[in-house]
Order: sequence, then structure tokens, then C-alpha cells
Amino acid sequence: MTDKTTAPSMASTLKSLDTEECIDIWFYRPIGYRWALLFRRLGVSPNAVTIMGIFIGIAAGVCFYYPNLRVNMVGMLLLIWANSFDSADGQLARMTGQKSPLGRVLDGFCGDVWFFTIYVAICLRLMPEWGLWVWVLAIVTGSYHSKQAAMADYYRNIHLLFLKGRAGSELSHSQAVAESYHRMTWRGDFVYKLFEMFYLRYTRSQERSTPRFQEMMAVIRRDYADEAPEWFRTAFRTRSLPLMKYTNMLSFNTRVIALFVSLLIDVPWLYFAFELTVLNAMLIYMMRTHEHFCAQFTMQLKEAAR
Repeated sequence: MTDKTTAPSMASTLKSLDTEECIDIWFYRPIGYRWALLFRRLGVSPNAVTIMGIFIGIAAGVCFYYPNLRVNMVGMLLLIWANSFDSADGQLARMTGQKSPLGRVLDGFCGDVWFFTIYVAICLRLMPEWGLWVWVLAIVTGSYHSKQAAMADYYRNIHLLFLKGRAGSELSHSQAVAESYHRMTWRGDFVYKLFEMFYLRYTRSQERSTPRFQEMMAVIRRDYADEAPEWFRTAFRTRSLPLMKYTNMLSFNTRVIALFVSLLIDVPWLYFAFELTVLNAMLIYMMRTHEHFCAQFTMQLKEAAR
């Protein structure tokens, strides 16, 4: 049989059950898997799926501008549809091996565009009542949203690094990103160099927020030839695994549930309040806990290397 007639299992299209959320495992991943099989059969590329998802998500955001429950519910369905495509593009890429730098650019761009549209729609909707102050609230909330998503992504990739090795993780080191950035030219690689410029800032921000983890990684590079020992990998996974639920809650599903509830009760500003209070509390707990056990592991690694 040919590749196109041999369907890979859904499990083979997932990164790791450690980092998958229940809603994703039982809802988005099965739907995304079916989309991926269809798109593979039709010869649609992962990048094309991502682009379709971007426009569906933008349409969803526009629907949230209207103070009409039916229109809002159409937007909710569109956002669910868009996220199923966001799941499908990665699953399709793992099925077919069609991975590219452009795909990475588009995937990172996708969620940002959705939520930018949603934020603008909510602000325009609330302006008659709130005036320009709603934009101040949205800008503050958006800055924390970016931090929450960035740190959730970072901790998830750290976990995958020690669980599956470098091949199973997308964890980046700013030094390597900087080298890639400087190798490119603005004339020949404009889009990729522009992405690397922003990605370098993004990676450096993640590293500045995790000094204890950076110290631990420096010990692994210096004393263990950049290869973490097996006892450490097992112990790290045990300590890191309980935090994966927070990385998931700080990503898509929890914030979208809060968004939907705020729209259903016609109090959309509650979504911003949820981001600033509940999700920030999760972020602080997650970061403090992770930094604490990284400091402990640093001491253990130093002692074991003597």
C-alpha cells in the first residue's frame, strides 16, 4: 500500500501525552486527526491548513464585536473550527514530514492574530460604555497574555526535552537563534529573518524569566557535555509533570472557556479580568515552582559531577 492509503495512528501524530490537555485529547486531537487524514488525501499542505485556520479565527473574532448572542455563538463555533485546524496542521506535518521554517512562522502567527482580533472586537464593543479606557485595559491584559503563553510554551518544551530528547522538543537557545539570525540576509531571507528577529527577542525574554533553569542548563552543558544523565531526566520529569496542567490552562482552552462564558452572559470585560487575576496567579505559581526545583537540581548535578 502507498503512504496515502496507510493511515498512521492518532497517537503517532501527538507530541506526548504528558503535555496534552484532556480537552485536546478527547476533542480537538481526534477532530484534527480526521481533518489531517482528509487533507493528506487531498494533497493539502500543513501551511495551507494553518492559513485557512487564521482566516476562520479572524472571522470568529469579528463575530464577538456584535452584542448579539446568536452572532456570538457563530463566532464560538468558528473559533472551535479554527482551533481544530490549528491541531490538524501539526498532526498533518507529523504524518507527512512536511515541516518547514515557514510553517513554524505561520503557526506562531496564528494564535496571535486570533486573539488580536478578539481583543479589538471586545474593545470596540465596549467603547460606548468604557470609552478609551477599555483599550488601556486590553493592552495591559494583552501583555500578560503574551507572557502567560510564552512561559507555558517554554516549560512545555523543557519537559519534552528531558522526556524525548532534542528531536522531540522545540526548545530554543538564544545563542543558536542569534547565529541563525546573523546567517540570514534581509535581501534573500526577508520573511525568515524578520521572524528570527522577533523570535530571538521572544527566546531571550523566556531565558531572562528563568535564571535558575538557565543555571541548571549551564551545568549540564559544562559538566555533562550537554547530555543530561538518565537519573536526572527521570527525576526532572517527575517534578515537571504536575506543572503541565498549568501550561495547558495558560494556553488556549481555559482562556477560551472564560471568553465564551463572558460573552454568553454579555459581560465581555470579565474575560480581561480573568486573564489578569486567575491566569496570572497560575503563571506566578508555575514560574516560582519551576525555578525552585531547578535550583535544587542544579545542586544535585554539581554534586554528582564531582
